[in-house]
Amino acid sequence: MPHYVQRGQIPRKRHTRFHRPDGRLYTEQLLGTRGFTGISSLLYHRVPPTQALRFGQAISVQPETVPEQALRHHHLRTAAITPHGDPITGRTPLLVNDDVALGICCPTEPMSCFYKNADGDELLFIHEGTGRLETMFGTLHYTEGDYLIIPRGTIYRIVPESTQTRMLVIEASSTIEVPRRYRNEYGQMLEHAPYCERDIRVPEYMEPCDETGEFEVRIKARQRITPYFYAHHPFDVVGWDGYLYPWAFSIHDFEPITGSLHMPPPIHQTFEAHNFVVCSFCPRMLDYHPDAIVVPYNHSNLESDEVLYYVNDRFGSRRGIEVGSITLHPAGLPHGPQPGAVEASQGARRTEELAVMVDTFRPLHLTRAAQALDDPQYPYSWIP
Repeated sequence: MPHYVQRGQIPRKRHTRFHRPDGRLYTEQLLGTRGFTGISSLLYHRVPPTQALRFGQAISVQPETVPEQALRHHHLRTAAITPHGDPITGRTPLLVNDDVALGICCPTEPMSCFYKNADGDELLFIHEGTGRLETMFGTLHYTEGDYLIIPRGTIYRIVPESTQTRMLVIEASSTIEVPRRYRNEYGQMLEHAPYCERDIRVPEYMEPCDETGEFEVRIKARQRITPYFYAHHPFDVVGWDGYLYPWAFSIHDFEPITGSLHMPPPIHQTFEAHNFVVCSFCPRMLDYHPDAIVVPYNHSNLESDEVLYYVNDRFGSRRGIEVGSITLHPAGLPHGPQPGAVEASQGARRTEELAVMVDTFRPLHLTRAAQALDDPQYPYSWIP
């Protein structure tokens, strides 16, 4: 995260005695990445976060993948997914490898407990709906088009405020960060970056919860979820400071980079993680050379699988795509504009497309749920 944030009450010096009004001590907790050498935050709790009453039986959440089949392009019609569950149990993983899992969540129920992903960071793209992300760091309000970045180890719950919610869920096994090329050696975002610190929303301070009872936190680790039960509310933090915390960024605040001739997908990069990147294709002016072809040229992904999630149906180089569709163009096969797209684009000066792209540098595998959504005719859609 590119800048320092402080919320609530904290002592003047770290690792020093910090007294509660009754004379007892608050409990300090370091939440950090890469051991003690990455970004981190210090949180101050009313009750030690180690005081668990008990834990329950672990449940496997390892997605079931289909056996390897012929190498081909895929179109997943995710509109067919039946809304179900809450913002955690309602997730349907579709494409997975050891670095990332991509899926859809259309919840119909509120969360009855809290959640913590200890396997890696999460990136939630809010396609439809509004609500709150409540965390141990405070609250983030979200709306359509928001990316929510939730660091590994954050206890949270999602509280939808609209009748319909649809999220693209990206679960990493690593940290999800602002691309290094957008930052200087001090972490400040550079002038050529397509967004900056002003576009980033950080948690609003939330009064610490001084509640007792029984509070369930479901912890995901090693592809299993283990329920832990505490006698105190997990949002008991009176203050924190540091560089590690959940944050929000709207795709509508991404400032597209354009050129006189067609620009390659890296100009759309928004986030990076270990072995994958996330890009935002946003409404923008098209290429302005008088002879420019303004849709993508044919290209081969020699080292990466390309996934596109279509937020609307205005993607100029595709046909037969629905809102919420996902396409997978695997490494080893060329792809490009479908028949008629180049001709139809002549004279166009602007695109209104909106899509999220994920490029992975190791092959993705379809889950059983994805197989049920796959359009078998999509590989032939380049035939006139």
